Amino acid sequence: MKTSLADFVQQHSEKTQHAGLFELESERVLEVNLGMPAGAGPGAGAATTPTMVWMKVGAMVAYSGSIRFTREGMLEQGLGNLLKKAVSGEGASLSKAEGQGKLYVADGGKRLTILQLQGESVFVNGNDLIVMEATLTKEITMQRKLSAIASGGLFSVRVGGRGMLVIGTHGAPLVLRVRPGVPVFTDPQATVLWSGNLSPEFKTDVSVRTFLGRGSGESFQMQFTAQSGEGFVVVQPYEEVMMQVQG
Repeated sequence: MKTSLADFVQQHSEKTQHAGLFELESERVLEVNLGMPAGAGPGAGAATTPTMVWMKVGAMVAYSGSIRFTREGMLEQGLGNLLKKAVSGEGASLSKAEGQGKLYVADGGKRLTILQLQGESVFVNGNDLIVMEATLTKEITMQRKLSAIASGGLFSVRVGGRGMLVIGTHGAPLVLRVRPGVPVFTDPQATVLWSGNLSPEFKTDVSVRTFLGRGSGESFQMQFTAQSGEGFVVVQPYEEVMMQVQG
């Protein structure tokens, strides 16, 4: 099927929705409006969108206007996170984008989802956190068990407060409810996000059959157990190779 150049440009041009700070141009491309009018049309007022967001290092695919990019410093979050950032590498690295203009971000063709936090907190795999508002707090968290290192799922980012964040998944995400007395087990390489009231443990299933290549291939799992109330965990239909800790 042939498409004229004019039709191609018309069909794939950016869409001006005036939806605010974050607008999905498609399932895989996000437009971030920095310092732009928050509404459209008469009576929209003088309100503007924020002039700064945090984004995953390398997620920018294009921009227009005057935007500066500054990689997050080792001491940006204080001394408490110095060791965590030094070890976590690219998997949890963020960049500050600030100024006025339109910023377009994507991450390896992942499907992007905008989430609005209203005082809650969530843990996000460091590789799947794409963009977040500066109004949200963030802290790199460590899973302390050695099996986490072997599976590549050592680091996540705890995000909390009020504001929006954008996560990326390979395909449509699946949300699994975690209820008291009914633990949920997930593959660390398919786990994207979980609610702030959950603290996963790492379960190992290593046997002689595994080392001989005759095991299930699922030697490490994350175990989510709700101690009180109900929580949730989000997985994607894809086992993503995450950052590995180098010796």
